[in-house]
Amino acid sequence: MTQAAAGAPADKPAKGGKRSGIGRSRPNNPYDFSQGPLPDLPKAVAPGRGRTARLRAVLRLALFLVTLVVMIPVQLLALLLDRKVSVAVPFFFHKMLCRILGVRVVVHGRRHRRSAVLFIANHSSWLDIPVMSAVIPASFVAKSEIQGWPIFGFLAKLQRTVFVERERRSRTAESRDVLVQRLEGGDNLILFPEGTSSDGNRILPFKSALFGAAEIEVPRRDGSRGPVVVQPVTVSYTKLQGMPMGRDYRPFFTWFGDMELVPHLLQALSFGPITAEVEFHAPLTVAEAGSRKALARHCETVIRAGHGRQIQGMFD
Repeated sequence: MTQAAAGAPADKPAKGGKRSGIGRSRPNNPYDFSQGPLPDLPKAVAPGRGRTARLRAVLRLALFLVTLVVMIPVQLLALLLDRKVSVAVPFFFHKMLCRILGVRVVVHGRRHRRSAVLFIANHSSWLDIPVMSAVIPASFVAKSEIQGWPIFGFLAKLQRTVFVERERRSRTAESRDVLVQRLEGGDNLILFPEGTSSDGNRILPFKSALFGAAEIEVPRRDGSRGPVVVQPVTVSYTKLQGMPMGRDYRPFFTWFGDMELVPHLLQALSFGPITAEVEFHAPLTVAEAGSRKALARHCETVIRAGHGRQIQGMFD
């Protein structure tokens, strides 16, 4: 989600940031505007400029805030009264949010529905959250510092996000146990095993530690028990205003390097319609893969291949 500050060596984290999985620093505060505007992109003419774009951004922001004001009390009440409703409310909210943002979500393949699922997906943008939540009723697995972010941390808690300390290996077993409890309770979970976000044009190496949560048996919808089902999912941003996006435009919709969250979000509000593609791959279990690490390798391979198909327009 972030790059090294200007002038900082590539092999050292910038001051005030954490080292990311792509060799760049990641500031802790998404509201920090001190590093200036978003970085220029190579040979790309930025979309979303002009009076029409500004009006579009204002309208979308207003609709988003109104929707937020309405849905937050509903979700708070649902969390107190009914777990099933508390899962359905974010599902409905994110469908609305995608419409507000002008994101058309195209789905390929089928989601596994017979038991709780650990969904494994690539990660390139904050847009992944509404896009995936609009097609999967689930909670996310996220780094622990997000729960301290104003507004976004609160919204993550409302969706019952599982917060884990990725940087401390000593806490891996504890984090895995929390995932196990949620899966045993029948919750779908979405894990981004890259550990950071990319520029949307590639898939970063997967980390296998939290795949251990799939080494258990959980209740099925029919009352029996069986191994945790893991389903790889590929997410890509492929079109802008109905036209292929291309490598230069895709980073406008992804969040990586030193990009600050709020400026990036405000810029995204001004864009024309975009297409996000979500592909559900064949589900499997740890036993079928052979081991936790083999499962991680399989998911990475399948998702990488799916990403290649999507950005090359092979589903058109």
